[in-house]
Amino acid sequence: MVGIVLVSHSGPLAAEAAALAAGVCGMEVPLEAAGGTEDGGLGTSPDLVAAAIERADRGDGVVLIPDLGGAALTARLFEGPEVAVADVPFVEGAISAAVTASAGGSLEAVLAAAEEARHFRKL
Repeated sequence: MVGIVLVSHSGPLAAEAAALAAGVCGMEVPLEAAGGTEDGGLGTSPDLVAAAIERADRGDGVVLIPDLGGAALTARLFEGPEVAVADVPFVEGAISAAVTASAGGSLEAVLAAAEEARHFRKL
C-alpha cells in the first residue's frame, strides 16, 4: 500500500488533517503527520519528514503532501523514484490520496488522485 506523509509548518495541523483523512478512508492506510519542528514550534524539519517517510513506507512508495512553500521545499528534498511530492490543496489532496491508497492504488494513481483535488468545487 502507498504511504502518505502530510508535511506542515504546524504539528497539530498535520496531525488533525491526518486524523480526518484516516477517518474518511480507514486506519489501514499508512498515513503520517510530519509537522512543525522537533521542539514543537512552527516550521518544517527534514528529520521529522524522513522519520515519517520511513514509518509510512510499506514498499509501494510514499506521497508527500506539503501545506505551504517552505514545507514544499523540505518535501522536495526527498523526491525520488519511490517518493513523490503532490502540489495539491492540503486537506482535499490528503483525503483523495488516502482514499485511493486504501483501494490499493499505485504510487502514480495516488499522486493523480491527490492532484485531481485541485479541481474540486465546494459550492
